[in-house]
Amino acid sequence: MKSFALHERINRPMEFAGLQARFIAYGIAGSLSVFLLFALLYALGLPSLVCILLAGGLGLGLWLSIQKLSRRYGAHGLEKHSAYGRLPRAIRVYSHQVFNLELNSWKSF
Repeated sequence: MKSFALHERINRPMEFAGLQARFIAYGIAGSLSVFLLFALLYALGLPSLVCILLAGGLGLGLWLSIQKLSRRYGAHGLEKHSAYGRLPRAIRVYSHQVFNLELNSWKSF
């Protein structure tokens, strides 16, 4: 009797075409924006070869940059990297009033 490994991918980040987690949504949004740019340029009357080359070049550049970010930061690393920049370097308290709590306020619990 054969045994099959069920649920191999549980607790692993979602991956599609080398893109992990949130970068999949970035790739979809970028592809949609490149398509809309192509449609707009074609509707404005630019030659189709120019539209194809421009949209293809921008799409390729966008895809490569998203691939690079996905490999560099992984599934949750970009959120961690952006959150690290918002952390304060230090918390300074100039008043001791924070530490002078009355004990009677704690008795109500």
